[in-house]
Amino acid sequence: MGANEPVTSLIQTKLWIGGEFRSAQGNATFIKLNPEQDTPLAESARASVEDVKRAVEAAHAAFPSYRMTTPGQRETWLSKAADLLEQRAEEFINVLIEEGGSPLFKAQFEVKFSVDALRTAAGIPRRVTGMTLPSDVPGRFSMATRSPLGVFACITPFNVPLIKAFVECTGPLATGNTVVMLASEEAPVVAIRVAELLRDAGFPAGSFNVLTGYGHEIGDTLVTHPHVKGVNFTGSTRVGRHLSELCGKHMKRVLLELGGKSPLIVLKDADLDAAVMGAIMGMFFYQGQVCMGSSRILVEAPVYDEFLKRFKAATSAIGFGDLRDPRTVTGPIISQRQRDRVRQHIEDAVANGAKLETGGTWDGNRCASTILTGVKKGMTCYYEETFGPVTAVYKVDSADEALAIANDTTYGLSAAVYTQNLAEAMRLAQGIHTGMVHVNAPSLQDEPHVPFGGVGDSGMGREGAATDIDHCTEWKWITIQAPMAAPAH
Repeated sequence: MGANEPVTSLIQTKLWIGGEFRSAQGNATFIKLNPEQDTPLAESARASVEDVKRAVEAAHAAFPSYRMTTPGQRETWLSKAADLLEQRAEEFINVLIEEGGSPLFKAQFEVKFSVDALRTAAGIPRRVTGMTLPSDVPGRFSMATRSPLGVFACITPFNVPLIKAFVECTGPLATGNTVVMLASEEAPVVAIRVAELLRDAGFPAGSFNVLTGYGHEIGDTLVTHPHVKGVNFTGSTRVGRHLSELCGKHMKRVLLELGGKSPLIVLKDADLDAAVMGAIMGMFFYQGQVCMGSSRILVEAPVYDEFLKRFKAATSAIGFGDLRDPRTVTGPIISQRQRDRVRQHIEDAVANGAKLETGGTWDGNRCASTILTGVKKGMTCYYEETFGPVTAVYKVDSADEALAIANDTTYGLSAAVYTQNLAEAMRLAQGIHTGMVHVNAPSLQDEPHVPFGGVGDSGMGREGAATDIDHCTEWKWITIQAPMAAPAH
């Protein structure tokens, strides 16, 4: 199936457990809708608590042998998976468009990033090193080694389901852990295609397992299962807090990549063309359904009017073309619940005095890219994440005021600063309370090897190859005591 061919028949997917496709208990299923037309796209297995237990037991049973696989084997499987993904790129692009409402360029980006993530992960197995340590005890050889934890539960989101499947799961797999992945109910088809890909790449049965269904029904069972030793989660802050409590109670390693309310600061000496394009990319990529979206744009007064004029013009030019047209930027919002949230945020702001500069209109399930001004505390979208194509522009009198507003949030994921003053850029980069800051570039940035993540309500821990080894292994200190020489007679 090519990237330009729409899916016309109902796709059937099952669970992937212990190297086999299996029906859910009682043959339970759910229907996944195409977000563009709200028509049935797939009938997918709806995992139960018992299915969760089966998947975790399969991963646990596979762990003793999988942990003993060689670095070369894991490197080979991950590299092979990258090669296969390149070969199957059109298939994955098509699924991302049909299932997730991804415009073509976003789907293409996601596949390319995922290939890079797999190749980056292939370099991890040979970097799982230990150390020798000095000792004050005569005759003692002291060393520290790393060991995999066991079973990881990886819970992935709908917005970049392919990227997160590989970012969350390949670190554990590369370091000798086994995985149970719980996919978003909005992305079951992508998840099963990932299972097929890793199977064909050579990963042993049980090393990687996939559950589809509803997180509120089975997520707690997965996270609290005694055999699950680590949890990787991408999703909402509300759910992340809940999972953090469960993991703390049960003493489990946890990594949380949550929401954001990312600021974009434009200082008076900024390149306005670059800043406008950064705001467009940083906010309206995948119709704003991105945790790093620049939903707060803070512009110094001397350039505020000119920036707003240019930003409005560029935003108004964003159209609702066919998702397979490379020029299309805006696709459908993923679900009715999320559409209602976007509408409520816009309507609440306008009803309470904000000005709708552009957008706020709908074409079917697509919301036009929206700019608000005059957003104040008390309006829902001032503090809450909209997760749609809606941003607010604020006029500030100084860089210090921009910094204060940027930090007036419980979130702390990403930020962008546009200025030609390197000293001021570094001061702001150090002062903004986020996990990531990008100077003269959009707030939406990621690479497979960097420590990706946020602070506060944006999560804890970091994704990426730079931190995977520490997150996915535990240290063990080992000493060998040389026999003491017998005393001379």
